[in-house]
Amino acid sequence: MVIIGAGSVGVPTALATAENGLKTLVLDSLPSVAQGDNKHAIGGIRATHSLKSKIWLCQRSIEVFSTWRDLHGDDIWWEQGGYSFLAFTEEHEKMLKETVRQQKEYGLNIKYVDKEKIKELIPGINSENLLGGTFSPEDGNASPLLSLHSFYRKSKELGAEYNFNEEVIDIITKDKAVLGVKTSKAEYKTQFVINAAGGRAKDIGDMIGIDLPVIPESHEAGITEPVKKFFSTMVIDINPATDTKFGNSKNYYFYQNKEGKVIFCLTPDPNIPGIDRRETSLYLPQISKRMVNLLPRLKNIKIRRTWRGLYPMSPDGNPIIGKVNDIEGYINAVGLCGQGFMLGPGLGELLSRLLIDKLNQKDKEILTELAYGRDFFEVEDLK
Repeated sequence: MVIIGAGSVGVPTALATAENGLKTLVLDSLPSVAQGDNKHAIGGIRATHSLKSKIWLCQRSIEVFSTWRDLHGDDIWWEQGGYSFLAFTEEHEKMLKETVRQQKEYGLNIKYVDKEKIKELIPGINSENLLGGTFSPEDGNASPLLSLHSFYRKSKELGAEYNFNEEVIDIITKDKAVLGVKTSKAEYKTQFVINAAGGRAKDIGDMIGIDLPVIPESHEAGITEPVKKFFSTMVIDINPATDTKFGNSKNYYFYQNKEGKVIFCLTPDPNIPGIDRRETSLYLPQISKRMVNLLPRLKNIKIRRTWRGLYPMSPDGNPIIGKVNDIEGYINAVGLCGQGFMLGPGLGELLSRLLIDKLNQKDKEILTELAYGRDFFEVEDLK
């Protein structure tokens, strides 16, 4: 089988397929593993979604991340600091409380807490108009690069092969079935192709006449100098902001990693479609103003660098996963919407079970909920 893309989804999928004894080849146009948008991820890992399929996938991902060092010896900087979504309006408080109720039904360890608890979790937070928020202590973070390189090494030990600097230019089919893959360097016979191409997913789909509704959008992030650790939770402010000078923005989020560096990201408003990865001069004033207003003790911390990555977006903000009726042997693992890193390990194992025909009931429900051709009408609340 061939996996297109050696990133947040492709590598853990190769790990799972190789572990199940499948002959696995991963193709990537870039020079080495995790050189696409995995290296632009900030490392957050949460199961606290409002869609059951993503909850179940990320629950398994957290098991993988949290036990990786004990099982395999590699420190991937896993830290279980939790996630906190903040409520500053009655509307957001109501939405978060309802989401918590739904999440608990799927076995998540999460609760809505008052603002005094939030002040304990985020020392020094500006609590003006703060009503409370959620706290999910089992969520956490890890290093995307350390994780992917460790997954990569383990998958190679199990027999997975990788070809870099090799662009896929066509998928060979006959009678609506996959026969192979053509690249800039060679042709490979295979019965199965997994499209895990991230921002290039639509281009791969076009090769076999599958119209994938995946449009990359740009998001910018940054990292500060290290300072003494004073909070561990991922902080998510879901309030939108109007800024006539630097531009409007939606939510933003940040956490302090194991080195004491604060890593942060912001969702622009309007969205920025396309594949341009050049950071802008507007982003830093936008997010620094918001972060300092929320957590004033950050005002003197120095920012080391910023970057820009792509979120391959689907219309409803949820992945498109699984087989399609039109082409036998073709499998989607696309439209991860910036959450490929946290979904990757759980998703890779699901795809492997799909290939060896060992799906369980949860797997079937996940594939139904995330199927290509579904009605893209309901956007997830906590996207």
